[in-house]
Amino acid sequence: MTNTTYTAAYQEFLSDVMPKIEKLAQLARESTEIDNSWYYKFDVKRGLRDLEGNGVLAGLTDISDIVAFSIDENGNKTPSDGVLRYRGIDIHAIVDGFEKEKRFGFEETAYLLLFGNLPTVKQLNAFKEILSGFRTLPESFVRDVIMKAPSKDLMNSIARSVLTLYSYDENSDDISIPNVLRQSLQLIAQFPLLSTYSYHAHNHYHGAESLIIHHPKPSLSTAETILHSLRPDSKYTDLEAKTLDLMLVLHAEHGGGNNSTFTTHVVSSSGSDTYSTVAAAMGSLKGPRHGGANIKVVQMFDDIKKNVLDRTDKNICDYLERLLEKQAFDGSGLIYGMGHAVYSLSDPRAEILKSYIRELSEAKGLDGEYKLYMQVARLAPEVINEKRRIYKGVSANVDFYSGFVNATLGIPNDLFTPIFAIARIVGWSAHRIEELSNNGKIIRPNYKCISEKKEYVPLDKRR
Repeated sequence: MTNTTYTAAYQEFLSDVMPKIEKLAQLARESTEIDNSWYYKFDVKRGLRDLEGNGVLAGLTDISDIVAFSIDENGNKTPSDGVLRYRGIDIHAIVDGFEKEKRFGFEETAYLLLFGNLPTVKQLNAFKEILSGFRTLPESFVRDVIMKAPSKDLMNSIARSVLTLYSYDENSDDISIPNVLRQSLQLIAQFPLLSTYSYHAHNHYHGAESLIIHHPKPSLSTAETILHSLRPDSKYTDLEAKTLDLMLVLHAEHGGGNNSTFTTHVVSSSGSDTYSTVAAAMGSLKGPRHGGANIKVVQMFDDIKKNVLDRTDKNICDYLERLLEKQAFDGSGLIYGMGHAVYSLSDPRAEILKSYIRELSEAKGLDGEYKLYMQVARLAPEVINEKRRIYKGVSANVDFYSGFVNATLGIPNDLFTPIFAIARIVGWSAHRIEELSNNGKIIRPNYKCISEKKEYVPLDKRR
């Protein structure tokens, strides 16, 4: 399916006007470029971070905590292994808890993040029943919305579906906590369907594939629902479902300062509706600097396998150096999956995922792939520390391993970021409720204008 929705006359106009737009774009760039010295002059925290990478304190949260440094009695900071806590509970303890009992953990984690405490057996079962009941879409929604004009990017398709669900909600603008919680639980339950159905629609119209839509089964967990809905035969192993469930748990929340969650706070603070808020967060997560990073990791490894046939440590290091020098892969100068805005010595999510991928790779017959990932994880920090000035430690982050897990599970690249969204909507929901519960002011940071005063010039006197 190609872009034939516009008329031939419009397409002709577009081809004629683009050269003019390109010239105007140069004017726009020139009029908005600001010399770096101004940022230092006014001590502007670009990206809301200082020169050492510390985030500007913009709010308080009781939902999760990220620790990357130890601080002594004199206030001196020392990089430490990363710690992530959901509602005060270490992520390692949460994972160990449901893994030892051989249970799925995402629903339990969602309950913890939304309500502040681990659920009892009765509470967890009731919570699962609510999600199961919400795991449906309005009548004809798949045909009338998801199947119509599917986007080449699934995140846009899902965001459109979220915005359209506003029209099906009789209390769409009610931002009372009970109603927002109802909307949040409904979206948490619906996101696996919106994601997989959007993928199948995209594959059908853009890839000429057979269209297969599986109805959800009430008894399945969120991870099982994804695999059931995604795969034509609906088959999956327990190891596959449990590994995907672990991925969802690790991606469910990551503090109030990550880009998409901060977007959730910003839009919620304006009093906007839940659907607009979630769609805005989706737009943020789509970016390759945020949720789209794990796709870049897989693509980078494809490039390594293509260009480094004899994978000695030296040859891998040479390739990694070329990456940093913008001479390999996409020319960005980045080794994707390495380093994090907050963590220094280690990302706890990456450490947990790393411990599980060996079993998955062995089961899938991908030992060679696993060894290559481990080799790059070992060598990349050494190369980065040698070639770049690093104010803190650098290590593999969660995106480094999550891309590998997604690919090993047979999840298409197009679904990598939607899988992230299926998990993170839990965190977005908890933070939206937190923002609305605390009667905060509208979030509006200050931008200093540095333009000079100018006089208005009449049209006929402009040159």
